Amino acid sequence: MRAVLQRVQAARVEVAGRVIGQCGPGLLILVCAMQGDTEAEAEALARKIHKLRIFRDAAGKMNLALKDTGGGALVVSQFTLAADTRSGNRPGFSTAAPPDDGERLYHHFAQALAGLGIGVQTGAFGAEMAVHLVNDGPVTIWLDTET
Repeated sequence: MRAVLQRVQAARVEVAGRVIGQCGPGLLILVCAMQGDTEAEAEALARKIHKLRIFRDAAGKMNLALKDTGGGALVVSQFTLAADTRSGNRPGFSTAAPPDDGERLYHHFAQALAGLGIGVQTGAFGAEMAVHLVNDGPVTIWLDTET
């Protein structure tokens, strides 16, 4: 699975002008299931994010994890993280998991993160969404369970 984490002061996602998910200080997590991914990858990604020390401590150093801050997470499906841009000018997305698998693993990831004690809200899989965020830092981290 792939994810882009953005440390945020706040984030929200809207569908048709209606807020469907939001968080205060914490993480906006854009996530994509790749072909061949399983629940094990979703769970491993959740555990990694849960422990990743990218939040400031009292000295201003990135020493705290989301679990230490009490922050929340807004998890948004983002199949375009599978973009292959090696040839031509139009990205290909054939390495993304098929929609049924992608949706199942997206929800499994969100549930696994919530199971670790993180307050999680989500976007709507496959929907046209407007994502709003106030980036904190900015801190943006790319993760892939393959690497």
